[in-house]
Amino acid sequence: MLKQIEGSKAVAEAIGLCRPEVICAYPISPQTHIVEALGEMVKSGELTPCEFINVESEFAAMSVAIGASAAGARAYTATASQGLLFMAEAVYNASGLGLPIVMTVANRAIGAPINIWNDHSDSLSQRDSGWMQLFAETNQEAVDLHIQAFRLAEELSMPIMVCMDGFILTHAFERVDIPSQQQVDAYLPPFEPRQVLDPAEPVSIGAMVGPEAFMEVRYLAHAKQMQALELIPQLAAEFKERFNRDSGGLVRTYCIEDAETVIIAMGSVLGTIKDTVDEMRAEGHKIGVLGIISYRPFPLEQVRRALLSCRRFLVLEKSLAVGMGGIVATDVRMAVTGAGLKGYTAIAGLGGRPILKSSLHALFRRAQAEALPPVTFLDLDWDVVNKQLARERTTRRSGPVAENILYDKGIVSAKFG
Repeated sequence: MLKQIEGSKAVAEAIGLCRPEVICAYPISPQTHIVEALGEMVKSGELTPCEFINVESEFAAMSVAIGASAAGARAYTATASQGLLFMAEAVYNASGLGLPIVMTVANRAIGAPINIWNDHSDSLSQRDSGWMQLFAETNQEAVDLHIQAFRLAEELSMPIMVCMDGFILTHAFERVDIPSQQQVDAYLPPFEPRQVLDPAEPVSIGAMVGPEAFMEVRYLAHAKQMQALELIPQLAAEFKERFNRDSGGLVRTYCIEDAETVIIAMGSVLGTIKDTVDEMRAEGHKIGVLGIISYRPFPLEQVRRALLSCRRFLVLEKSLAVGMGGIVATDVRMAVTGAGLKGYTAIAGLGGRPILKSSLHALFRRAQAEALPPVTFLDLDWDVVNKQLARERTTRRSGPVAENILYDKGIVSAKFG
C-alpha cells in the first residue's frame, strides 16, 4: 500500500509486519519515533504477541535483546550515536554469541563536541564488532532492508544493523510502499532459532573460552559473514520476485558502463550524487556511481568488478578515521589492490553539514582531472581552521577548540581562551 509517511513510521510499520516478539527501547534522537510508533502498536494490540520493554539505558536495551534472543524470541531494538557507544560491550556480546538481533541505527554524529545531526561515525565505529551492516539510500529501501534483515539474521544466526541517515531519512515524509502482512509472512517464516535456552534441554550460552578455542570461535563468526556475501543477493532476488521491486543486495551501480571516474558512497547522499552525475553526463563527462549497501560484510569482489573498467575512483564518505582519513576508502582500496587505479577520498557531511551539488560538481571535476590530494575535506572552512592552529602556536592556554571555532564563525559572542 502506498503511503505518504515519515521514514521512522514506515520503518516501524515494517518492523511490526516482521512480527517481533520482544522490542526493547531507550529513546535517543533521531531513532525515537521508530520505537515510539512500535510502542503505540503494542499498546493498541495491533502488534501482538509482542512485549515492549522500556529500559533505563541503551546498554540495557541491548542486554534485554540478548536475553530475549537467547530465549528464542524474535528481538528488535534501535539506537543512534552515543547510544550505540553506550551499548558497545553488549553489541560485541550479541555477535559473539551468534544471536540474530535486528537493530536500526539512525545514523548520527558522535561527540565531542555534542552534535545530533547525521553522519556515519556511529555505526562505522562498530565495523569490527561482528554485526552485519546494511545502508539504506531511501526510506523505501529502509523498509525493504528491515524485512530482509530479519531473514538474513535468522538464517545465519548473526545480528544485523540496518543503517538509515538520521533526520535526512528518519524524519522525511515521502511516498513509501508498505507491504501487506501476507506478503511479509510469505517471505519471512516464523523464527526457528539455531540455539535457544530451554529448561527442558539445559545448555550453557556464553562460556569462558581460552586460547585453545577462541580463534576458532572468532573465525566462525567471520565465516558466517562470508556466507552472507552469497546469501544477501539471493534474498534480494527473492524479495524482488515477491515484492516486485529491486531493493537490497551488496552494491548498486549507476551509469558505470562507460565511466572513467566512479564516485563511491553509502546512504542517502547517493541521491544527490546521482543528480550531480546526471547533470555532468549531460555535459559529456564519463562519470558513474557505485553505491555500497552491504558495508559488513564488505563486498570486495563486487566492488573490484565494478571498478575495473574505470580509470579512477573517488570515495565520498560521511565519517573520518582521525589520524588516517577515510574509513570506507580503506576497504575500497583493498578491493582494487594491484588494479592500477587512482583513488581519492573526500570527507563530507560531518555533523550534518549539507552536501551541495555545487560543491560536488567542483569536487568531481577535480577528481576527473586527477587534481585532488589523497584526502579532501569537502567545504572545510580553512580560515577558521588556520586561525585556531595559529592560536595554538602562539598561546599555550589557547582554550577549547569547539568554543573557539563557534566564536570565530560568529555563532557565539563570548570569546574563550
